[in-house]
Amino acid sequence: MRFSENKYYIEKYIKCDNCGMLIYGDGLKSKEFSKLLFCSDWCIDWYKSKSKGNEDPRIPLPKSGIHEIN
Repeated sequence: MRFSENKYYIEKYIKCDNCGMLIYGDGLKSKEFSKLLFCSDWCIDWYKSKSKGNEDPRIPLPKSGIHEIN
């Protein structure tokens, strides 16, 4: 989500290209998928696995959670 310069309104909603969660900061890029934006390393790993043909990716969740907002 991108706020306007004066922070009074939301200029643009930006979502993770994998899970659809709103991204409040800069998000994460992947070298393999440079045109996509992700919310977490987990979403990058899941997307990589799925794009390689894995129908049901089983990527272990990190203990801190995948959608921690700092």
